[in-house]
Amino acid sequence: MAEVVLEHAADQDEHLWEGGKEPFKASYGKLMMWYFLLSDAFTFAGFLISYGALRFSSPTWPVPDVVFEKVPFFPELKAPLVFVTFMTFVLIASSVTMVRAVQEGHRENKNGVVIWMFLTILGGATFLGCQAWEWTTLIAKEHVSLSQNPFGTHTEAGVYLEDDHGHALPAGEQVAFRAGDGYLIHKDHESGEWLQRKYRTESGVEAKLDFGPRAFGALFFFITGFHGFHVFSGVVFLTIIMLNAASGVYVRRHNGYEMVEKIGLYWHFVDLVWVFVFLVFYLL
Repeated sequence: MAEVVLEHAADQDEHLWEGGKEPFKASYGKLMMWYFLLSDAFTFAGFLISYGALRFSSPTWPVPDVVFEKVPFFPELKAPLVFVTFMTFVLIASSVTMVRAVQEGHRENKNGVVIWMFLTILGGATFLGCQAWEWTTLIAKEHVSLSQNPFGTHTEAGVYLEDDHGHALPAGEQVAFRAGDGYLIHKDHESGEWLQRKYRTESGVEAKLDFGPRAFGALFFFITGFHGFHVFSGVVFLTIIMLNAASGVYVRRHNGYEMVEKIGLYWHFVDLVWVFVFLVFYLL
């Protein structure tokens, strides 16, 4: 009788124990990746909310169409937001190739995984190269720094109402400039120094145009740099996982190339964050 009771209790314990089941039908590794991405999302949200608070509390702010109008290989061409739109397209396209790599992993197709992951890495590297060119242009050619923002606090009409000393111009006097004159520094031919640009009204009054808010450069380089670091890290991890896949490490596991799926989650997150960065910095 005692043996029957013990067997019945053992059967009950077996049915009560469910700790071995995967929560949300996700493995431990994927669950931890979701936790990491959630915490990272809060970090980016804090940065972007801080930018928005400073952006909309400032009476003036640089016009994105003027700041981001340069295009590689065409120094004289002014095409607002065309280059950064290309960057965005490349990064979104890399998400598509990442999806294909995960699909091929579920089919246990090693060659398909390697090919699509290589294309994803190529897209990420292209994005990083574009961002490096954008930073170089802003820093070396347009002299934006963490503490200086030469992009004037102009309106889209390009009209300033102060003279060289910061005083209001006489009634009817205005200084207008071409929209392409986005930054307010020019190189003095005699001294070779970079000086603040001056403009002259129709009656000959000189006006020195104010620099834009200092916070612009610091926020731009910090937030886009933080995202760029995520892209760079993703490219490194993608390369390692692609090499492992090519060597057949994941073939022996027969788990649908779960590691590829986990790095895919990270890559899609990085692409999604860029959509918000693009919206905040380049469109608002």
